[in-house]
Amino acid sequence: MSMNEIRNIAIVGQSGVGKTTLVERLLFESECTTHLGNVKEGDTVTDFDDQSIHYQHSIEATPAALCWQKHRLNVIDTPGLPELLGRSLSIYPAVETCALVFDANTPLNQVSEKLFNFAKSQQKCQMIIINKVDLNPDKTPQLLQEVQAHFGQECLPINLPSQDGQSIVDCYFSPKYDAATLFDSVEAAHEQLIDQVIEVDEDLMELYLEQGSSLTPEQLHDPFEEALRTGHVIPVCFVSAETGQGVSLLLQTLAEIMPMPAEGNPPMLEKNGQQIRVDCEQLDHSVAHVYKVSVDPYLGKLAYLRVFQGEINAGSQLFIGENSKAFKVGHLYQLQGKKRLEIASARAGDFCVLAKVDDLNFDSVVHDSHDEDDVSMKTIEFAAPMYSLALQTTKRGDEQKLSEVLNKIVSEDPSLRLEHRTRTNETVLGGQGEFHLKIALEKMESVYKLKVNTEQPSIEYFETITQQAEGHYRHKKQSGGAGQFGEVQLKVRPLERGEGFKFINKVVGGAIPTSLIPAVEKGIRQAVEEGAISGNPIHDVEVTVYDGKYHSVDSKEIAFVIAGKKAFLDAVNNANPIVLEPIVELDLQIPTDSVGDISGDLAANRGVILGTQSEENNFTSLKARIPQNELLDYSQRLRAMTGGEGTFSMALSHYEPAPNTVQKKVCSAAEAAC
Repeated sequence: MSMNEIRNIAIVGQSGVGKTTLVERLLFESECTTHLGNVKEGDTVTDFDDQSIHYQHSIEATPAALCWQKHRLNVIDTPGLPELLGRSLSIYPAVETCALVFDANTPLNQVSEKLFNFAKSQQKCQMIIINKVDLNPDKTPQLLQEVQAHFGQECLPINLPSQDGQSIVDCYFSPKYDAATLFDSVEAAHEQLIDQVIEVDEDLMELYLEQGSSLTPEQLHDPFEEALRTGHVIPVCFVSAETGQGVSLLLQTLAEIMPMPAEGNPPMLEKNGQQIRVDCEQLDHSVAHVYKVSVDPYLGKLAYLRVFQGEINAGSQLFIGENSKAFKVGHLYQLQGKKRLEIASARAGDFCVLAKVDDLNFDSVVHDSHDEDDVSMKTIEFAAPMYSLALQTTKRGDEQKLSEVLNKIVSEDPSLRLEHRTRTNETVLGGQGEFHLKIALEKMESVYKLKVNTEQPSIEYFETITQQAEGHYRHKKQSGGAGQFGEVQLKVRPLERGEGFKFINKVVGGAIPTSLIPAVEKGIRQAVEEGAISGNPIHDVEVTVYDGKYHSVDSKEIAFVIAGKKAFLDAVNNANPIVLEPIVELDLQIPTDSVGDISGDLAANRGVILGTQSEENNFTSLKARIPQNELLDYSQRLRAMTGGEGTFSMALSHYEPAPNTVQKKVCSAAEAAC
């Protein structure tokens, strides 16, 4: 198929607006399927995985293809749940068009705002689809007003619901000027759309003024594409995915108005930090990008590719990024939901899937020439985790399996974060909320047969001292043969916060031989890591060893390791040790109506508000500082206070002394663990 006949579209939108049902209807109306699937029945093309069927929500971003009047439409059905937004954003580099779906029965929320703004940042052409017009037709004019207020007056109808809400009236291709609609006249909508489009083309504007309203869609094609690329126009289509109203007009709009691969804004491919352009028409050099990864229990890793330049064939030799060693393409597929169609090749503008190439990861760029070794896709910044769990295997010996399975899970979802915290020896999985991690853990159990125990990750406390003090210890051990002897005298003093640990040797006169000073320091450093009162490392302390004794026969390295450690602990216990707790800085995006509740909750949990700033669309940005141990269940609290609308990110700010109640709790937990 010619590249000019391909259209690549992401179907995006908040949960509950009917995206999957719309994709199902598009497939059915274009005769790519003979059965109209239903989300409740669990038999749709794109929601085929067990979790999507169980929750009746799209869990994965799933591509499907349809043919309509010699055009190939590659559509990607995406999740709309707030916690799974990263799975939707990750596929934006693969498409030219983002179709944002609304319905009059679901209030606009921050998910739609984020999807729209992210598409703008990715320089994608956009359109808006208003679904379910048959359910409450009287609400559709108000929804269009809200859409235009939120996303700009550039959002203009390309068709309109009829006055009775039972059909959709064309306002662009073959306008029916005499049809009655729920809005202004068809003629007014047509003229408003044309006026907006021709503003990008002065020559056509002059022609329009000469011809009146007689411009044809063919004459408008190029300026329409320019208006789409610059965001000067965002066409609005009305449909009912349930009944099929307006779906044929939507197909026509997707095929004839939305850009072909060469007409959209160029992909954000970079070389040495500079954006580069690929040539869709060139066949010599192939360049493709991995926009999604999934792991099939039978086929292994599947890499979903968008081809930007050249052609990928079964048997091709390709490089991954800067790898000098090529791999050979084995089987090449195109996917239609769970169905796999083996293909011989995929040309620029199209999608394909490679199987069993373990080195391919999300965001990998593949190519067939070393000229493209340094080419990469501009990195997508995913939101920092809002919720984390520490994972442990339920069976001994499964630790290696846990690592392997988690790496597979994270490779499929770039918005998950996996880390191993060495000090606490915890494997921590972070995501955007409780449900986000729940589906990851469910998949681990159902697909990989690995069950884990979960708990809140440990808070990383530290200890420090608040005054100067001295310490002394003599280690003496006699057991028949050669004994052990070492004596150390030292003093400690607190340092400024963040200065860490300093060791100073001021021993003179050979009281402790120079060769044994490293053993003293080793013992002290052991104590620094193990802590004195709570089992947490000691920070911001200076240690000065100034005297001691040794025995010419019995003094050994081990003796001074022990003496150094015990002398240091003696000094610390005399220096009024305290526990330091981590303080984090919160950045919150919350509905303005929730500011009072959020502020009260922060204050009740030892938080301090640093400032607020009003944002667009009745949202407020709020900054605060709060102890990390007050945030263990914060994602759930925030969801409850904001109706699921609030989001936050956090970063470590500093450490400060914990209040007595926290210190006692931390120290008691350490004693109980011994």
